[in-house]
Amino acid sequence: MTFHFKSSIDGPNLRGIPVVKETEAGARIGLNRIGSQWVAGSAGTFLAVDSPATGERLGYLALSTRADVGRAVAAAEAARETMRRMGVFARAGLCMKIADEIDHRAEELARLLCLEQGKPFHAEAKGEVAAAALGFRNAAEQIKWLETAAFPVADANKRAFSFLQPKGVFAIITPWNFPAALPCLYYLGPAVATGNTVVWVPAPTTSLIAVALMECMIEAGLPDGVINLVLGDGAEVGDEAVIHPGTHAIGFTGSSATGATIARRGAGKPLLLEMGGNGPTIVLADADIDMAAAEIGAGCFANAGQICTSTERVLVHRSVHDRFVDGLIKAAGKVRMGDPFDPSTTMGPLNNAASLDKMVSHMADAHARQARVVTGGNIASGLPTNLYFEPTVVTGLTPESLLNVEESFGPVAPVLTFDTDEEALELAASSPYGLSAAVFTNTIKRAFFFTESLRVGIVNVNEKSCYWEPHIPAGGAAGTQSGLGRTGGRHTLMDMCDLKTMTIDISR
Repeated sequence: MTFHFKSSIDGPNLRGIPVVKETEAGARIGLNRIGSQWVAGSAGTFLAVDSPATGERLGYLALSTRADVGRAVAAAEAARETMRRMGVFARAGLCMKIADEIDHRAEELARLLCLEQGKPFHAEAKGEVAAAALGFRNAAEQIKWLETAAFPVADANKRAFSFLQPKGVFAIITPWNFPAALPCLYYLGPAVATGNTVVWVPAPTTSLIAVALMECMIEAGLPDGVINLVLGDGAEVGDEAVIHPGTHAIGFTGSSATGATIARRGAGKPLLLEMGGNGPTIVLADADIDMAAAEIGAGCFANAGQICTSTERVLVHRSVHDRFVDGLIKAAGKVRMGDPFDPSTTMGPLNNAASLDKMVSHMADAHARQARVVTGGNIASGLPTNLYFEPTVVTGLTPESLLNVEESFGPVAPVLTFDTDEEALELAASSPYGLSAAVFTNTIKRAFFFTESLRVGIVNVNEKSCYWEPHIPAGGAAGTQSGLGRTGGRHTLMDMCDLKTMTIDISR
């Protein structure tokens, strides 16, 4: 089966990317934004960006060096006084203008996101761009209601207060799976609202959308130097942003391995880390099995499984296993891969070759352990690139399987069985991650029992593990490999500020 894919140069130009020179037709060059200037990286080299969905050349990124990061840090430091003078309501107004600009350009941003990240235009890309605008709009609303306190004191001549101050220059490193929504929801919106300044290093495979968002912020009136965009290899420019003495705090979303490195390299700086997950979903015998299968299928295959809170493994009571798996196969069968601009397309490709290699490795391990692949399990054929992977259901897994203990980050539903609640909890704890989980049951007592027993930061009951709303706190449980701090709503704003206390003697 073959599909006709629309060209990236059909329709409106992607004007969000500054054009230095045309290369192939429609290919653009993305630049750094440091202070008041769009500048090429001092490395003098460029990284080609190809669409994982269509295989076509989208453009080139101007790669940067550690020296470029140093210039970005200096620009961010210089902009701190500008943000201090703005005040809370002015910063909230700026966030609203940025949100409006993102909304104004939503169609072209979603088109670029679809091509560069791979997610379907109608099913996912348009919604992600709306979420990016929401990141600034939510921050604008919440900062105006963030309360501090006056404290009672023993001395009647004294008054004591606390108030919030921005931490300073944030090093922000963001991922490729939601390259528009997560930066804006987790970091950029909250940073502007709280008066921080930023050195932003996006993932290289999805940096063109970062450039487009940066232009939206500038057109909305963002002062020079408040957010500085530095493109390049995370091992160099991301590392420099983390260790540079001029950055005061670090925000990162990405893999647990990279997050652990950042924590070591940035030792002594405040950290806001949202890292990997291997979320267990537990299906109890008293659950609505048909509903559970449909929801879990959505949790496994949304964004081609490339969500840190995806349903990474399903633990099903043995008595309902066969019926549940039949329902999960039906859910996989409803997934449609194809033209990313076709409204009927529901799942796109994996974003990059490393993700594909991991999926292939995990499937090979499952085969070696005599697991049963009941549907899918292969690279999809008849599509423009080899990054499309079939929606997959695997049964007969052992607890030692890589699909159980590691984060696959692909469209796979690994199914394991249990007989008792204690066995389900033991299986759930067999992975070092602790980000999210889900429980399907019709008994409120058991819902609370599992919610309180699972060592994760998020538990959804009778809902897929990746369900989340931006004002709800999210993050990993202590002692796991899923991060530090909480992203979402006022919690992020608080984490981006220092709480300062002032005591006044009014008798003098």
